[in-house]
Amino acid sequence: MEYKVLFTVFTAVFIAELGDKTQLATLLFAADKEVSRLSVFVGSSLALIVASGIGVLAGCFICQHISEKHLHYLAGLGFIGIGIWTLLRG
Repeated sequence: MEYKVLFTVFTAVFIAELGDKTQLATLLFAADKEVSRLSVFVGSSLALIVASGIGVLAGCFICQHISEKHLHYLAGLGFIGIGIWTLLRG
């Protein structure tokens, strides 16, 4: 296992997930006193695992058709586009 990659991915995803809609939804489910906290934790964890799995599979498929260099440019443009859209919305 490549620990440097593991740490980098963990850190990036952890920071990206803090305070997002997923975490807020999990917080709201856990706040219900009639709901098992373990069920909320397992459900939200499985959802993140499945979503991450889809991301990995999509990445494997896309890298077969688009060069890594072009994919980096495309991702960068996507993030810039999201940033501009966020600024214009507010």
